[in-house]
Amino acid sequence: MPKEIIDQKTIKSIIINLKDARQRTLELVDGLDQQQIIGPQLDIVNPLLWEIGHTAYFHELWTLRHLDGAESFLENADELYDSINIAHEDRWNLPLLPLEETKTYMQQVLDAEINRLKRGDVTAQDIYLTRYAVFHEDMHTEAYTYSRRTLDYPAPAFANNVLNDKTYDAGALDGDVKIEGGEFLLGAPEDNSSDTEFCFDNEKWQHPVTIKPFHIARAATTYQQYTEFVNDGGYSNQRYWNDEGWDWLQNNNIKTPNGWKKDSDGNWLIKYFDQWQNMRLHAAVIHINWYEANAYCRWAGRRLPTEAEWELAASGTPSDINKKRSYPWGDESPTENHVNMNSRAMRTIDVGALPEGDSAFGCRQMLGNVWEWTADTFNPYPGFVADMYQDYSQPLFGQTKVLRGGAWTTRSRMIRNTWRNYYGPERNDVFAGFRTCAL
Repeated sequence: MPKEIIDQKTIKSIIINLKDARQRTLELVDGLDQQQIIGPQLDIVNPLLWEIGHTAYFHELWTLRHLDGAESFLENADELYDSINIAHEDRWNLPLLPLEETKTYMQQVLDAEINRLKRGDVTAQDIYLTRYAVFHEDMHTEAYTYSRRTLDYPAPAFANNVLNDKTYDAGALDGDVKIEGGEFLLGAPEDNSSDTEFCFDNEKWQHPVTIKPFHIARAATTYQQYTEFVNDGGYSNQRYWNDEGWDWLQNNNIKTPNGWKKDSDGNWLIKYFDQWQNMRLHAAVIHINWYEANAYCRWAGRRLPTEAEWELAASGTPSDINKKRSYPWGDESPTENHVNMNSRAMRTIDVGALPEGDSAFGCRQMLGNVWEWTADTFNPYPGFVADMYQDYSQPLFGQTKVLRGGAWTTRSRMIRNTWRNYYGPERNDVFAGFRTCAL
């Protein structure tokens, strides 16, 4: 790693991000009682009290202990918070600190992390690892958010909430765009590989793939569109499901999407944390797993895009598919006019909203609103080498499906067109939806 000293603007930006990520973590446990911050033992959530301590531990491990050889603020931090060596089912039985003591540990780590950034000799490696820790916390705050919904906890209140912005009520956006395809460079370019620039190991590096001409939906699938599949018996007709999906449906006695029920008049209601709300027909459908998305496509005579098709539609331009943009609209950082992210709206919004965020091909909301399933299994790119956090990607290769784009709760500071997310195809609790391609 080079030892050049980093400019103050970059350092100030990282410090702002550190404080912001921590504020979001604390907002997500605010108002929960002692029982709620532990919660029931489920395969798809962590005890929140453990998880918030774990994120602070990750900061401490990589930016204080790894870089400086510092001692932990807790003698037993590794025994409490090392997610690699502590089995998921054991996390409810650990001698966890009470909430206030956990917050004290979190603050100690944050203060030390900020103080080391203010020393005046900050290197590219310092920035890279600190940014990694921020993004790790950002991913966990998204997990805290869907955990609160899974556990029927009240919706969290965030300082940036604007819950009824009328610009979000923009209706549907139908139709496809045609993309000619060609030899496309999939992944992050190596010329953006300086230590202060950030991308995860699974994005490395750009490599050629051949893409045939295709038609992709301008927008994500809406509740109204998905309701037609549900009402047409989609969850009881085996012909729409692959074998694994049908087994998942039958073994879990799934009759409807996660968080759907009908009121006394036969209208669909949608679960919103601990409440039930009227369905917003033109909003992007969410909490749909890969099996469900694939079944809808079979019913509709469509298909999911490949990962390469998705990235091309988001990042390429009609004149040169390899003149790749950082974001669908260009290289300007995301704003509220481009994306529904950062939990500002606290829900998916109408797919016709935010035209300023369109890609060069005219695809809307490719970043934000919902994570979008792709057809592909999550696998390494050619020449893959794991980054310093070796278990970030490797254990999930071959077992999970790729999602792209980010959801309404995702932090915009970490998302770009090459970012790859991954979940098991059965996960219908996460903030996932999809857009389709023509056959």
